[in-house]
Amino acid sequence: MLRPGSLAVLRDVRSPQLHNRRDVYVYLPPSYGAAGDRRYPVLYMHDGQNLFDPELSFSGAWRVDLAMQTAARLGYEAIVVGVANTGGSRLDEYAPFFDEGVGGGGSADLYVDFLLHTLKPMIDAQFRTRPEPAATGVLGSSMGGLVSLYAFFREPHAFGACGVMSPALWFGKRAILPWVEAAEPPPGRVWLDVGTGEGARTVQNVRLLRELLLRKGYVEGDTLRVMVAAGAAHNEAAWGRRIKKAIPFLLGA
Repeated sequence: MLRPGSLAVLRDVRSPQLHNRRDVYVYLPPSYGAAGDRRYPVLYMHDGQNLFDPELSFSGAWRVDLAMQTAARLGYEAIVVGVANTGGSRLDEYAPFFDEGVGGGGSADLYVDFLLHTLKPMIDAQFRTRPEPAATGVLGSSMGGLVSLYAFFREPHAFGACGVMSPALWFGKRAILPWVEAAEPPPGRVWLDVGTGEGARTVQNVRLLRELLLRKGYVEGDTLRVMVAAGAAHNEAAWGRRIKKAIPFLLGA
């Protein structure tokens, strides 16, 4: 019997799309055990081994479990699905486009298909989820922020919220920007952030994306929230601090 506020670990989940396996970490909210038949929104997050347990991460953990407990005290609860990356293929899976300079990328379509057509049905079958798009979010940082943005716009009827944290918009010579510009704007909410310690070009790219999202009809303070964190670097500690504010917004605050 799982304790509320704890993790379930699904070992060696196979992806028929990507022909590999990975662990998946499922965080259950504090009220899960006592809530009877209550169902919960679901947030799908990338780089799952960096989200909860510092011993699983080479550079520290976000401690999303603590952020979710804080959100619960404010009245916002959700199941969090932390999808582990597979190490060497991480960049390919999180990149929608091939980058000649990097020599990789382009498998994001297969990764998004894995999330929606293999993993999501598994999660919906094993846990008390709210499976509808309005209660399903996707978020991540760096390359995980890039693939979250791509998934949100590629599957406009699958996700109702998107967290784009310190996104690697530079990848593929910023190919994501014209791609988003040409896409239909999905209904839902977008959280976008960056730290000024990540460099002027990274901050400028986020500002370009903000302007693009405003042109597409997102309303800052309503369907779009943008945070530029003074001095914040590109690391798990910074994302762990900002996720505490992102989660209530993505869940409807």
